[in-house]
Order: sequence, then structure tokens, then C-alpha cells
Amino acid sequence: MRADRIPCLPPARTLPGVLAAGETLVLDGGLSNQLRAQGCDLSDALWSARLLADAPQQIEAAHAAYVRAGAQVLITASYQATFDGFERRGIGREGAAELMAGSVELARRAAGRSGREVWVAASVGPYGAMLADGSEYRGRYGLTVRELERFHRPRIEALAEAAPDALALETVPDTDEAEAMLGAVRGCGLPVWLSYTVAGERTRAGQPLADAFALAAGEDQVVAVGVNCCDPADADRAVEVAAAVTGKPVVVYPNSGEIWDAAARGWAGQGTFDAARAGGWRRAGARLVGGCCRVGPSGISGLAAALASSGP
Repeated sequence: MRADRIPCLPPARTLPGVLAAGETLVLDGGLSNQLRAQGCDLSDALWSARLLADAPQQIEAAHAAYVRAGAQVLITASYQATFDGFERRGIGREGAAELMAGSVELARRAAGRSGREVWVAASVGPYGAMLADGSEYRGRYGLTVRELERFHRPRIEALAEAAPDALALETVPDTDEAEAMLGAVRGCGLPVWLSYTVAGERTRAGQPLADAFALAAGEDQVVAVGVNCCDPADADRAVEVAAAVTGKPVVVYPNSGEIWDAAARGWAGQGTFDAARAGGWRRAGARLVGGCCRVGPSGISGLAAALASSGP
């Protein structure tokens, strides 16, 4: 990180405490689309994680754009940050751990400059994100739960060392990986949210959402459960199911409604993200509401306004 450090202290209130009080917080939007809007090249297999080493100021600027748009929770640029991925770029374990911890500091810096309460959630993406072939939208990698847990635990420990407010176990495609991630976070000392990527009323791997959400129902460490990086229309029913099955606050941050083409490494189709859905999500139990891929600062600004106008 740069030498001109500023205080990077977390908010006085804890994220679990805010959620337990029934408040609804606005999440940020897609980090990658904002970085592209800033002129960054994300064609590398490390995706946005490459910029942790090559252009950290761009990541901080992207976070700051979402804070200005009204985001109250920032998700770090560690989604695709793994020891395996960095090793392929010639970065050893110590350097990789420093970059992962740096992702939390960059978000804290952007939050600290806002002058208001902004929480930081460290992103823990699925195993498929490291493969960079779109398999996070399929799951079922041919690995056991134990093997997946061994993969996730070291990066979770590295991120936890940086003391984010929470860990975001996000874009999880199947229940095997969810089970592994929940096992890997035990003992890390941080609250977590668990967020699946879904199609209809099933995970991307085809499991019923009720079964998927039930994995988190008895986990006290899980402070919210829900969906992200899915079609906005699929989020409507998912919020209801997550709330009914777990009794926990729900997290929801769908993508724009466009479809990711892994072969072409691009998005296709029409965007259907509509901030007007936010009120319905909140009434159904959502307490963390934002956007994922292709939802930029303007979309988050719209969400913040929609939630403000729909009442508590």
C-alpha cells in the first residue's frame, strides 16, 4: 500500500449488530465494471485481483465511486485472489497474503474518507473463480468437500488477519462448496454472509434453494444468507425462500440481468436491473441490498434512493 496512509478504522457499530436491529444497508455494485469504466484492462486470469499488485489506486477509486453513490458496505477486490492464482504470476505466499490483506485496507481507505459509517466485507469467491473459465456458474468441480475446504481455508485466514467487518462467501454455485466454505470459516472470528448464484429456484448446480439455504440455518456465524450474481427476477423468490428457511437477514445483490459468455469473456443480452425491486426485497426480509456484475454507481444510487423512499 502507498505510504500516505490514513486511519482505516472500522465503524463503531458492528455489522451483525446493525442487521440484528433490523436496519437495511446498501451494498456496492460490480467492481469489475467500474474498473473498466476507469480504463482498466481486466483480461488477465486474475481479473480485478491483478490490480491489487499493479494498480491498487484504481481499486480504491472504484470503491470511492460506490461510497459516493450511497453504498454503506464495500466488498473487497479479493473475489479472484487466491494463493494458486498469484503463484502462477510468480507471487509467493507471503506476497499473496499481503495483497489479500491489502484489498481490505483499500476498501477501508475509501470508507474512511467518506466521513460516515461504511462497513467492509472481504470477498471470498468460489473455487471456480480461480479457474477463470466460468465454472463458478456451474459448480461440481470434481472435488470433495474436504478438498474444497482445504483450498479456501488459507485465503480465509489471510483475509481475516486484515480484520474486515465480515467475510462475503459469494457467488457460491452449489451446496458442496457452501458446506466447504462454512467449514473453512469456523474459528476465524468473523461474521460471514453466504450468497449463492442461482437460476430460477435452484443453485447453478441444480439443488433446490430451500436445501441450499438450510445449510446456514443453524450457523450462528452466518449473519445473512441470500443470492448474488443472478438474474434480478430470480432474486425475488430467492429472498422469500432464504428468509423463510433460515429466519436470518437476507443479502441480495443480483447482476444486471445480462448473461455472462465465458467463452467470449463478455456479457450478452438486455439489462433488467430495476432499483424499484428493492422495496419488495426489503419487505421480504432483505437487509443487505446491492448489485453485482454490470450494476454500476448509478444503479447503486438508484437503490439507495428507492430504499430511502420506501420507508424503514
